[in-house]
Amino acid sequence: QVQVVESGGGLVQAGGSLRLSCAASGSIFRINDMGWYRQAPGKQRELVADITRFGVTSYADSVKGRFTISRVNAKNTVDLQMNSLKPEDTAVYYCNAEIGVRGPAMIRFEDYWGQGTQVTVSS
Repeated sequence: QVQVVESGGGLVQAGGSLRLSCAASGSIFRINDMGWYRQAPGKQRELVADITRFGVTSYADSVKGRFTISRVNAKNTVDLQMNSLKPEDTAVYYCNAEIGVRGPAMIRFEDYWGQGTQVTVSS
């Protein structure tokens, strides 16, 4: 069994900061990429940032220079530091991780998602 749990969302004024955290737990062999996605009302879910297990990061153009993704492999955690928040950053933020679980005969990698955490930025 594998669980992915986010925390840290909330309400903040424009220009403020929030830090999202995500922790994976369970029978984990290894985690490859970890990332943060978001979905605003009436819009498709979009990638915000992701990070490989070697620390290589990528960001959506809309958040470059404002958001920073980081992870601690030993703790199976990934964080998203969000600065200079804008009302258009308002969305439900989801943590995603490609997790390998040891099976009877092989290691199987699957995408796991957290339940989502609401981020609301007021103008």
